[in-house]
This record gives sequence, structure tokens and C-alpha cells, in this order.
Amino acid sequence: MINIEIDKLKILLEDILTTPSPSGCTYKVTEYIKNFLKNLNISYYEDNKGSIIASIEGENNLYQRTLSAHVDTLGAMVKNIKSNGRIGITQIGGYMFESVECENCILETQDGKNYSGTIYTTKPSVHIHGADARDLKRNQANMELVLDERASSREDIEKLGIDIGDFIFLDPRTRFTDTGFVKSRHLDDKASAAILLYAVDHIVKNNIKLPYTTNFYFSIYEEVGHGASSSIPENTKEFLAIDMGAPGDEQNSSEYHVCICAKDSSGPYDLCFRKKLIKLCHENNIDYKVDIYPFYGSDASAALRAGYDLKTALIGTGVYASHSYERTHMDGIINTLNLTISYCLSDKL
Repeated sequence: MINIEIDKLKILLEDILTTPSPSGCTYKVTEYIKNFLKNLNISYYEDNKGSIIASIEGENNLYQRTLSAHVDTLGAMVKNIKSNGRIGITQIGGYMFESVECENCILETQDGKNYSGTIYTTKPSVHIHGADARDLKRNQANMELVLDERASSREDIEKLGIDIGDFIFLDPRTRFTDTGFVKSRHLDDKASAAILLYAVDHIVKNNIKLPYTTNFYFSIYEEVGHGASSSIPENTKEFLAIDMGAPGDEQNSSEYHVCICAKDSSGPYDLCFRKKLIKLCHENNIDYKVDIYPFYGSDASAALRAGYDLKTALIGTGVYASHSYERTHMDGIINTLNLTISYCLSDKL
């Protein structure tokens, strides 16, 4: 296991978590990643979609590995502007509308102006709506954004420069507890993005020579299904998606472990690859759990559906209440980071 600078890892994690980047509007977080890589003098390129692929040359350039994390998150967009000055929303990514009720957020216009507001139901007060407030179905038709502006008509909203398709950023509410927990929206998958960046930093600053050229792929459309479906370096033989585990009822995953996925909605991951990751955990005293996720897909899933000929695997820290206000533990992040670096140093499958 490597010596990890915990405070440095936390700063990196907080920076990424608090930089808004819903699918389709990720320019702020990709600029952060590009600046991080430039400071390390790491070569990278940006594909047409906007994903970032950085590479560290290894002893073998013909057999390459690619590790991915996605930096796009859940969010919303302006669907319509109502006559009463409230804003109808459409969701980005798959979440329950109950999980964003009464959430603070920022609306960004196409010319970069920001307005704060809160997402409510259309019947938010028990003092006015009584039982209807409690029983109202939480769906797109019954949710709306109320801006912190003196706006009571459609015209008032339009005067602010707001239009259909403007992005809405959910407040991540990032917290680090004294007991080691990390609570925040978008731990899926920004915890893994921080892990990848820390791994790159560790490899470069310690002058570690990798056995194989290794690519670090930061995708930006995973939450809507086509993250790593293109631009994977052509010599890639092994593709490791670093995403998350999902603790819950009848699940084996844990917030304190690196979770290794055996199967998700796209089918089983490569058995030899999974066995190797488990072996690395045993050899390096890394705490792990193996699990199956029936309602889950990853960058590796997108790559396989796109027709890439790869051996794939999926790992990540356990994230409780995924696609809601999420929680993990620094132990799970550290175990995932240790497995990530151990894998980069290991022999091929």
C-alpha cells in the first residue's frame, strides 16, 4: 500500500465535487483537469465530445491499459418558463425527483450569468395544500425551480436572459466528517476522478516507470449512457472503469472497501480481470468486496456496446444512496486508490 497524503486527497476531491458539471455542461471541471495535467507536464488530448485522455508512457507501448472515471454528473435543464415566473425542469441522468426536492441550485444562462434558486414541488406547503402536498406524485410535471429573484411572470424570467435549455446545477453540499465520511452529491463519479488524478500525480512525482503505457480517460457523458463509447486509444487491451460500488439491502458492497463488480446490467465483467484485481488486493492488504449490480452500467459497458475489443473490469468505493445525496468513507476511497495504483504497476492479464 502506498503512503497517501490524506489532506491532499481531500482537497482534490472537494475541488472536483464543488465544480459543477452535469452531462452536457462539463467545461468547468474539464478545465480543472486540464490545468492539473499541465502542471504535471502530462500529455493529453481532448476528443470531439470533450472527454480528456491523458497518457503516461510505459516500457511496453503496444499493450496498453486505459483507466476511466466520468466527471459528468446528474443535473437538470430549463424545460419551460411558466406564466407565474416559475421554471419547469427536465432531469439530466436517472434520479428520483424526491431526491432533489427542496434542493438549492444554480441556473446558468447561455451567456454565463448565474441565478440561485430552489427546486420545489408545485404544491410545497402543507399550510396551503394540506394532504395534497404530501400525496403529490414527485415527477417532472410536478417539480419546478423557483428563482431567488422578484419574478412573477414569464416576461420577468425572460428579462433575466433565461431560456429553454439553460443548465441547472444541484448544490453538492460537500461535507467531510471527523469520523472519515464524505457526504456529497456527485460522489458518483467524482470520487473516482479524484482517485485517478491523485494516481497520476503519485506516479509522476515519484518517477515511477510503468510496465505498460497507461491512459487515463475522463469521460463526460456516462450518466446519459455513452461515456467511453469512443476515442479509446487503439492499443488498449485492458479497460478498467473506476466508478462506484452500491451498498444497500442484500448487497455485499461497503463504504469502507473497494468494491469489485462481477456483473451489472450489461452482463458479467471479464473473469480473469476480476481474479487479478482480487489477487492484487490480497497481495497488498487492500480491503475489498465483490458484488453484483442489476441496475447499473459503466464506461466499460459503453465501450463494449460500441464494439471495442477489450477485457474490462469495474471497481469503486462504495457509495451509499447513489443518485441522491450520497455518502462514502475515506477508507473506501483509499482502498480504491491503492488498488488503482497497484494495478498500474502489475503485469498484464
